[in-house]
Amino acid sequence: MSTPAPASALLTDFERYLRHQRGLSENTVRAYHGDLVHLAGFVAASGGPAGADAALMSTTLADLRSWLASMSAAGLSRTTLARRGAATRAFYSWAVDTERVASNPAMRLASAKPAVTVPTVISPADVIQMLTTAEKRCDDGDPMHLRDWAAAELLYATGMRVGELASLDIHDINLDERLVRVFGKGRKERVVPFGIPAARAIREWLGRGRDSLKTARTDGALFLGRRGHRVDQRQVREAIHELCRVSGVEDLAPHGLRHTAATHLLSGGSDLRSVQEVLGHASLTTTQRYTHVSAERLRATYELAHPRA
Repeated sequence: MSTPAPASALLTDFERYLRHQRGLSENTVRAYHGDLVHLAGFVAASGGPAGADAALMSTTLADLRSWLASMSAAGLSRTTLARRGAATRAFYSWAVDTERVASNPAMRLASAKPAVTVPTVISPADVIQMLTTAEKRCDDGDPMHLRDWAAAELLYATGMRVGELASLDIHDINLDERLVRVFGKGRKERVVPFGIPAARAIREWLGRGRDSLKTARTDGALFLGRRGHRVDQRQVREAIHELCRVSGVEDLAPHGLRHTAATHLLSGGSDLRSVQEVLGHASLTTTQRYTHVSAERLRATYELAHPRA
């Protein structure tokens, strides 16, 4: 079992590099920091020097292999192991480049491949039921219901991440052209189209909901919480779970709407490259996960309908 390592000047510099030069999200920066603190604690508990900086600077390839093996034996997921390996390789590559350490112990560290999972999606009929319910709830005039309807429509229309939605400003939306400017991982910018239903929901939110919530301290955020501040990711997640519950469809997180949008685009005939652009995937391999879902549904339909199946 690893022991917590104290705060590290080395990791503070690494975090600054991840944010400002690599442009990684705060979630990734926090995850990498936690992974490396865990590694430092493991090295110290195994007889290495105490203190995060000293432990990380003394780490060997054998330490890294033992660390990963101990987590594998403890039952950690392949996804977690893959991320911790990636954090380690990124850290030591940076540390060598900036002459913090003389050699890179992670250079020959084998990569753990994350488990390939088929994303959970819901049917077009279920999506329509959820969004119709979201719209009907707005009859009571509650600004939160207007916000949740607009957020759900935009998430499904664009396949954007919940963090991307929460960070949108009003000037990122062009309702006349039905385009939204999205800043994804690494602050990479993309422009994504959306349809008439999403545009209508956003207009209703802006006209009847947002104006009633904004205060003197409200910034340019598109989506607000009840106190007039920018909505956070937790609030959006809770809203989508609640919409699933009240509409009677399978429970789905906002990321599930992203998976659903991608799958429906591919099922409807969009090519992989176009879906990759919409989702903001750096690699086409990531987008290809959604073809498995479409292929499985195609096979199920075939087996039900074809007389020689």
